[in-house]
Amino acid sequence: MSWSRLVSGIVAIIVALTTTLLGGWSFVLFFAVIAFLGQREYFQLVRAKGLIPAAKTTFVLSQVLLLTAAIAPELVNVLFPLLGAMICAYLLFQPKLASIADISTSILGLFYGGLLPSYWIRIRLELNGLTVLSIRPPFGGDDVTVASGLPGWAGSDWGLGPWTSETAPWLSQGFCITVLAFLCIWAADIGAYFFGKTFGRTRLSAVSPKKTVEGAVFGIFGSTAVGILGAHLLSWQYWIWTGAAIGLIIGLGSLMGDLTESMMKRDAGVKDSGQLIPGHGGILDRTDSYIFTAPLVYYFVTLLLPLLD
Repeated sequence: MSWSRLVSGIVAIIVALTTTLLGGWSFVLFFAVIAFLGQREYFQLVRAKGLIPAAKTTFVLSQVLLLTAAIAPELVNVLFPLLGAMICAYLLFQPKLASIADISTSILGLFYGGLLPSYWIRIRLELNGLTVLSIRPPFGGDDVTVASGLPGWAGSDWGLGPWTSETAPWLSQGFCITVLAFLCIWAADIGAYFFGKTFGRTRLSAVSPKKTVEGAVFGIFGSTAVGILGAHLLSWQYWIWTGAAIGLIIGLGSLMGDLTESMMKRDAGVKDSGQLIPGHGGILDRTDSYIFTAPLVYYFVTLLLPLLD
């Protein structure tokens, strides 16, 4: 591993953990910038195929999705098809007739660079168990407080001894789950990279010749191990099984994101999505493992874990 790759990776981890710890608008701004830069690289890949997507419109609408995830997360899934329709409407009135591929890649950009990243904001902010937003009705009346949390988790000490939600307010559900997901992704990436380089012999997929079955298996194993440890520290019910499940889900989602980006780069005929990060390439090259994992983590925690109560 080159020094530039190592140093830039450490800096990226420090920035990610710092903004996650700060939470709030710092975290929203961090992901808004990452999503914008990643989406810009995505549209560069699209243009390399000779297509003309609605890039500027999609940039703006994707930021709208991220902002909505911060202030009214329950509206994100409602807003997505409406914004997709707006992209189609924009392309309808362009001087040059848009193709099916132009429309498809534009809406994929909204999904890939707007909807999916918005789930990280929902995990960090919506799952805090604290007040998310106070809404003042436009025609008078009392303010409506929108609060959210996970059933059966209120007052939990998270298995972390003297640190509780009262003695350490930053130690919220959203923070702990976000960090656990990050650690699982890092374990999957690091495990697959080193184990694959050392012991990898069997090619995993034609879209990414350097990835091996051995590296992928060890990466998923590493993610699963971290998931089990995290579930134990967070005092989840049946922590061995729930931890193994979330670790396995994150490991597979991380691998799927990596291979999907590799497929797009191969189709566009480029080695890296960009050159922004020394030793890593572009933003997409560094964050592809995070794209599909966020909704998997969100719905695992909000839909499956409460069933155990």
